[in-house]
Amino acid sequence: MFKFLKEKLKAAVEKISKVIEEEAPEETKELKQEPLESKGESKKEEKKSKKKKQLSEQKESFEAALKIKEEFKTEIKEEKKSFFKRVSEKITTKKISKELFEEIFEDLEITLMENNVAMEVIEKIKHDLKESLVNKEIKRSQIEETITQTLEKSIEEIFAQASLDLFKEIEKKKPYIICFLGTNGAGKTTTIAKLTHMLKEKKKSVVLAAADTFRAAAIQQLKEWGETLQVKVIAHDYGSDPAAVAFDAIKYAEAHHIDIVLIDTAGRLHSNKDLLREMEKITRVAKPDLKIFVGEAITGNDCVEQAKQFDDAIGIHAIILSKADVDEKGGALLSTSFVTKKPILFLGTGQGLKDLKIFNKRELLKNLGLK
Repeated sequence: MFKFLKEKLKAAVEKISKVIEEEAPEETKELKQEPLESKGESKKEEKKSKKKKQLSEQKESFEAALKIKEEFKTEIKEEKKSFFKRVSEKITTKKISKELFEEIFEDLEITLMENNVAMEVIEKIKHDLKESLVNKEIKRSQIEETITQTLEKSIEEIFAQASLDLFKEIEKKKPYIICFLGTNGAGKTTTIAKLTHMLKEKKKSVVLAAADTFRAAAIQQLKEWGETLQVKVIAHDYGSDPAAVAFDAIKYAEAHHIDIVLIDTAGRLHSNKDLLREMEKITRVAKPDLKIFVGEAITGNDCVEQAKQFDDAIGIHAIILSKADVDEKGGALLSTSFVTKKPILFLGTGQGLKDLKIFNKRELLKNLGLK
């Protein structure tokens, strides 16, 4: 997210540089006029002196402009110089008025919106910054530090939802039942395979339920993952009742003392009420201990809205965001948990079985340049 802020600053610097460069030729041209001594014997000494002084002033002005340009070039290369640097440079008084705050926050607000950050999150960041800055006695040298600390605190609070340690949760019950929800193409099946791999490494037994019976390819995909992972897959024919598949998987787990049941479901559009009602049937039959929403980080506010509507319709307990490795904006990452008040468990970072990372807000803050 803050990478975009740096790029925005760079664009501003380039604009300033262009203006300086456009003005330079005229000044340079004047600097290249004939030497004063060659103006001719007929020139009066007074005119020569005046011209010399004029050229000297022009030279100083041009050199000052070049110096400003070089300073901007140096600044853009420094780390963690973006919104904070510009804010501190605009502040010349010890107290910041509401009007000045609104002016300096506008750029950050636009940037957050462009990066698909939900309005609820933007409003929280704005509120926290206003509380820390407006009408407070702050030394100019401490402005950047104050803003950084406030923003860090805001983002920590954004992720301060009730924490959930999956590996502690699965010890509470056997079999522990997890149902995966989400839209088409969000990566549920691949995420299930990754989590199965992670659980097996922790010496847990797993059975998979191919409850996406709307697509024959989905059933086949889960079966192939089962063969790769060497775990049992419970599957019925294409078009069969998905709730029955989930029920049979649970009964198999009970009979064979399996630790965990992972239920794959068909991708539902959050606006399709009929499919959501069928999802409700699956959850009534399976009575999952955990309902996990899987969303694509790269879809930004769409992901946030999907999570919210799935939570309203069915109720979710936690979130996994797929394709986080190619998410350059970070809007869904900052917003989904805050809007739904549900914790993010994992981030999908690739297509391999090991490409599932436990979500760590400290690492996120570090990546944002706040730690």
